[in-house]
Amino acid sequence: MDAMALVVLTVPVIYPVVVRLGFDPIWFGVVIVLVSEMGVITPPVGVNVYVIKGIAPEIPLEKIFRGIFPFLIAIIINAVILIVFPKLALILPGLTK
Repeated sequence: MDAMALVVLTVPVIYPVVVRLGFDPIWFGVVIVLVSEMGVITPPVGVNVYVIKGIAPEIPLEKIFRGIFPFLIAIIINAVILIVFPKLALILPGLTK
């Protein structure tokens, strides 16, 4: 299933719970985007990896999957930082007030 379809199906169910627990909706949206980014590059589904394979068919799929791991690690670190320090996701929206 595509990442956008998962977001459309799950966020309306989870969003009221997140807001009722006291989390900021903007922070929740940023975390959902990061988790969706992880989903489109991780094995075995990795839709973006198969797009790259279609563009460069001579490169083995295993090599492409190995190539995404630095990016995956960066997204995981970014998600952990945003979970530990949620105010970081709210700096720019806070400047618009």
